[in-house]
This record gives sequence, C-alpha cells and structure tokens, in this order.
Amino acid sequence: MASVKLGLQPVRVGNIFCIGRNYAAHAAELGNAVESEPLVFLKPTSSLLDESSLIRLPAYSRDVHHECELVALIGKGGDDIAPEQALSHVAGYGIGLDLTARDVQSEAKSKGHPWTKAKGFRGAACVSTLVPAAGVADPQRLTFDLRVNGQLRQHGDTGLMLFSLAQQISYLSRLYGLSDGDLIFTGTPEGVARIVSGDALELELHGQVSASWKVA
Repeated sequence: MASVKLGLQPVRVGNIFCIGRNYAAHAAELGNAVESEPLVFLKPTSSLLDESSLIRLPAYSRDVHHECELVALIGKGGDDIAPEQALSHVAGYGIGLDLTARDVQSEAKSKGHPWTKAKGFRGAACVSTLVPAAGVADPQRLTFDLRVNGQLRQHGDTGLMLFSLAQQISYLSRLYGLSDGDLIFTGTPEGVARIVSGDALELELHGQVSASWKVA
C-alpha cells in the first residue's frame, strides 16, 4: 500500500497530481511558455519515497533534476469544488521533490511523447511527513528551501504561484475529480539542477516541517 504520514498516522495515497510551470521564473529558466491554465501530469504511486529510503537514480538517465515544492494532501475528495471551499478539502501539507529525468523528458517532448518515463520512475516523488492543515493559516504565505550538500539551490515563495492551491484543487476536481488521499505537487520555483550519487538534499517548509534524502 502506497502511503504518506500525516503526523504519525499513515494515509493511503490515491492519485498523485503534479502541476508544471506554476512559477514564471522556473518556466523561463527552461525556455517554456507560461500556461493559461494549470499544466497537469501524473506520477504513479510506486514513485513515492519517504525519508527512510535512498534516492536511486534511473540507469537510463544522465541528467536527473531536483524540483522542490509544496505538497498538499486531500482529506476530503469531491467534484466541482469551488475555489472558495477548496482549502477545506486539504488534510495536510508537506515538502517534496518532483524528480525529473530532464534528458529523457526533453527527448520525449521533442517526439511529442508522454513524460511518464521522465517523471514516474521509482523514487521520483519524495514526500516529507505532512503536518495537519489546521496548523497552516494560509498556504499562499509559505516559503521553502532546498539545499544540496549544504548549498542553497532553490528558494520558493508560494505567493508567487501562477495558480494558487485553491485554484489547483478547483481545477483538478472539475476535470478529474479528487479522492481522499490524493496528493498535489504544486509546482517548483527556479533553480532546478542535476543531482548525482552521494548528494545530500535538505528540504525545509519554513515553520512547518523539514526532510532530507541522500542520493545512492
């Protein structure tokens, strides 16, 4: 059973929704256009990785990038959720890594193929322990950092999201429906870069939770 921890309680994970290009500076650093609606892709639950495990880079890639982001856990699913009600459906918040085999993704994009091989390998969805949503007054007023081997690589401010979490929840519920236990990776800021064997990654959602992973 694929699960994450909400405090000390394991929660079974349903779908893993990810939002791409949700920070303008990140879209610019990869030469991508800003989208007029959320850009959604999925990761399989087999890609989930908690802090008890090492990150193992896929043998078919030579350019795996870190993408640090706020992660939200849906506690109460639904369809056609209004933005004004969306945050009441969140059970918890955490910090995570959307790992991306960038060389594989670039090749797939050039051929018009799906990105699953680049985004869905085992261990590609790293998620911290989650904190209860009741302890987060406003998810659009959070900051987070990623350090690799002690050096700051990414700094995020959720207030700079192009699509707020409430908008994301409303959009996903309208198009796909949301279920209890779904995770949403809300997008990464600029500063994505390659990770290699031996790297130590430290993530912090300021005032809430921290997490760390080592690359095998």
